[in-house]
Amino acid sequence: MTITPVLALTDTPLDQLTSFGVAGFMGAMWLWERRTSQKREQQIDDAHARILGDRVQLDILMSVVRQNAEAITRLSATQDQLLRQLERSTP
Repeated sequence: MTITPVLALTDTPLDQLTSFGVAGFMGAMWLWERRTSQKREQQIDDAHARILGDRVQLDILMSVVRQNAEAITRLSATQDQLLRQLERSTP
């Protein structure tokens, strides 16, 4: 009595793939590579769009920080001028 291994009885995707021969296997690998590279290209495009969006937001933030720094500088100069005037007017 011969015992057939269980693996020999199952029809696995690898068995189906190898039934096409080397050319079929290479074709399947090419299709798999193209699909994976398309996904990767989409991820890169999405990341690039996010980076460009972040850059615009960063430019806006830097503009606000610059404006705030200018406003604080003007406020400080005005306070200094007010203090000098108060010192001159008090006996």
